[in-house]
Parts: sequence; C-alpha cells; structure tokens
Amino acid sequence: VQEEKIFAGKVLRLHVCTMEGAEWLEEVPEDTTVEKLKERCLKHCVPGSLEDPKTVTHHKLIHATSEKVLTDTKTVLEENIQDRDVLLLVRKRAPTLLPKMADVVAEEKRKQEQKAPDKDAILKATANLPARSVDRTMTHHNMRDFQTELRKILVSLIEVAQKLLALNPDAVELFKKANAMLDEDEEDRVDEIALRQLTEMGFPESRAVKALRLNHMSVTQAMEWLIEHADDPSVDAPLPGQAPAEAPAEGAASSAEAAAGPSSEEGGEEAKDELTEIFKKIRRKREFRPDPRAVIALMEMGFDEKEVVDALRVNNNQQNAACEWLLGDRKPSPEDLDKGIDTNSPLFQAILENPVVQLGLTNPKTLLAFEDMLENPLNSTQWMNDPETGPVMLQISRIFQTLNRT
Repeated sequence: VQEEKIFAGKVLRLHVCTMEGAEWLEEVPEDTTVEKLKERCLKHCVPGSLEDPKTVTHHKLIHATSEKVLTDTKTVLEENIQDRDVLLLVRKRAPTLLPKMADVVAEEKRKQEQKAPDKDAILKATANLPARSVDRTMTHHNMRDFQTELRKILVSLIEVAQKLLALNPDAVELFKKANAMLDEDEEDRVDEIALRQLTEMGFPESRAVKALRLNHMSVTQAMEWLIEHADDPSVDAPLPGQAPAEAPAEGAASSAEAAAGPSSEEGGEEAKDELTEIFKKIRRKREFRPDPRAVIALMEMGFDEKEVVDALRVNNNQQNAACEWLLGDRKPSPEDLDKGIDTNSPLFQAILENPVVQLGLTNPKTLLAFEDMLENPLNSTQWMNDPETGPVMLQISRIFQTLNRT
C-alpha cells in the first residue's frame, strides 16, 4: 500500500456547472488546489483547451452558495468547500483593450476640427458678404438709456395724472387716505421686513434704520453701508434735516385738517385747491437728501459741494456712480431729471393711447407709484408686482421696447 494513499486527505464530490449548461461530478482530495481543479474541469468540458496556457487564466471557479470567486493558489480545504457543493466554471470577461495610438491621434484630430473657427477663419468665410453699417454703440446706448427715458416718461405722466384726477369730483376723498399716510412722520416709517432682516444679522436697530433710509430701503445696499461705516464715529449721528422734519409734518397735518374743514357747499374751487396742496405736499415729502458721508468723501476729492449734491441726486446717493458721473460727461444733468418727455413724440402718444395706461392714470395709487419711482428707482420692482400699478408699468415698458427696436 502506498504511503500517500494511507495518509491521503478526504475526497470531496463537487457538482460543477458551466454557463453553457454542462454539468458533471468531480471527485478531488481536499488538498487539491483550485488551479488543478480548474484544469480538470477544462479537460472535461473543453477538450484540448490546455494546449493554450492562457485558457486556465481566462476561466474562474465560483462557489455557487457564497458567490465567491475561488483563488487559484488556495486549496479546496482553504476555500472551505464542502462535499456536494456546487461550483460554476465561468469564462472571464476580456479586458478592455487600450486604444491604439493611431486611434488616439484620429480622435484628437476630429476634436480639433470641431472647434469654433478663429477670427481669421470667420473673416475669410464672410469676405464676400455685403457689409452692413450698424452703430453698435448707439444700439447699446439706446437699450441702456431706458431708465433715463423712463424717468422722463414718469415726469410727464405725473402731470397728466394730476390733471385727470383734478377733474374727478371724488379725487379729494380718494386722496384722503394717501394724505393721511403722508402726514405721518416720514422719519418714523421704515420697511419692517427689511429692518428685521438687518437686525437678525446683528446690526443695531438705530443704525439699520438709518442705513435703510439712506439706501432707499434696499437691504443689500443698506448692509454694505453698515459694514463700510462700522468704525465711523459719526455712524449714529442723525440724518441732516431729520429733527426739523417733524415741524413740516405737523404743519402738513394741520394744513390737512384745515383742508378737510371746508364743506362741499363751498364749491369745486376749494376742493381743487385742496388737491393742489396734496400734490405739492407729495413733492415736498420726496425732496432729495444727500448721503452726508458720500458728500464729505467726494468733497475731499476736490469737487464743489453743489456738484457733489447734483451727482448724488442723479445717481440716487450711490457714491461710486456719483464719482464716475463727476469725472465723466455728467449726463444726464440734474436739470434733465425734472424734464418730461416730448409730449408730441410717437413714444408718449403711444403710451397715452394705451387703454391700460389711460385707466391707470385715473387711479390715485398710480400717481403715488410714479412719484415714488422718481425718488426711489429701486422700488420699481415693487410697483411692477403690484396688481394695480403693475399692468401700467408693463405696458409702458413694452411700448418703449417696441418703438426702440424700430
């Protein structure tokens, strides 16, 4: 009896399957390596396969129960294979071939051909096209100049709205609510939502109120102002004219009471005069107040105080824009801000002929919106979203854009 047979390990009977559906039993000692087992399986299912040494490396054995790929160098015992276990003989997937150098060069060449043409190629391709003289500077200027033209349009529409409202016998009553709002001390009225946003950021309430008033209730600009003036010793100083503003408010309130006093029997003249006073008070309430910090900064650059105030008025208290205006052509001029559009121009006639605009001009809220946008251009978005004034502003914008492109 041979010694190796006396001390031979346990023989396992394994059920082997292939992807093609072949099945058979393999009896192997438990000390057989997986690689030897794989060779026996290949002899059984692929005759002559061992002539190519790559055939063994291109296949693998998988334990069906655990779905584990068996390692060639380990024995059946080390892989914890038990008697009557099922193994799968699977051909490995072919590795991805690296691209050939010729293919890489061809791909790069194709990408180069798909790139956008350069300036010389464009000029060469368009050399025979007829030339067209387009003043791009003028086109850009016209599109950019909408805000300036809108201001002129609003100035003229305010005059028209005042005349229409003066003819309305109920105009005074309609303006009573607006008058009461204007009689409140303007220094005590601040956008509560904007103020809450700034205070939640950690800014003191008094400084936040001042910043909002100086920046037309814009949260972003107010925050920038607060950060810029954080170390300014005069940051908590009251605004110029803030204390005296209470006196006109009281006078305005008394004038409102006096205006409300005459009875309807005194005739239309008194009502018309009252409405005129209301219009004047609206204008007085919206008088421009320059940012004192910006005034000092610009005057230190050598500009005259009057020039600085004009620059800040034209540019809505924006110091950088005012500086550019002072150093540039200074257009539009302060006088242009109070000028309306040519009433005989096609643009203004088209606006007045629009039914939506005509109806809006009879609404006192539209007049208040126009006045507010003159003083605070940043509030235009608010009025564009208002259900009463939004349609009017939308029609004005559409008419301007339509005529500007013709």
